[in-house]
Amino acid sequence: MAAVDEIVFHQLLHWHHFYDRSTSGVALLSDGLLHTAELLALVAGFFLYADLRRRDALAVGHAWSGAFLGAGAFQVFDGIVDHKVLRVHQVRYGVDVTPYDWAWNLAGLVLLAVGGLLLARARRAGRRRPS
Repeated sequence: MAAVDEIVFHQLLHWHHFYDRSTSGVALLSDGLLHTAELLALVAGFFLYADLRRRDALAVGHAWSGAFLGAGAFQVFDGIVDHKVLRVHQVRYGVDVTPYDWAWNLAGLVLLAVGGLLLARARRAGRRRPS
């Protein structure tokens, strides 16, 4: 989700930077640091995913639920903590942010709900398998 946020909202739409409370140089640096951390997390995740596949231990339903739960958790954390509590940036500037805030946080809650449903389904499927 951090990659989607960085690419879509920071780079393509130019709506905000990770840290908007300083100079444009600091804002670009903060985007670069976010992008670096997000890429490191993606690479580490792909290595872990490949290792699970190699060991034939990948539970696909759990992997999908984890992806949605992680994306939703990032979205909600970003929307509440970064946008409202710490105020490091807003979704967009120069407009009434209320509909953007609602859309941002509701999208995160939908991702969390989908992840929760997928996790419940994966757990039920795991209990039905013969040992």
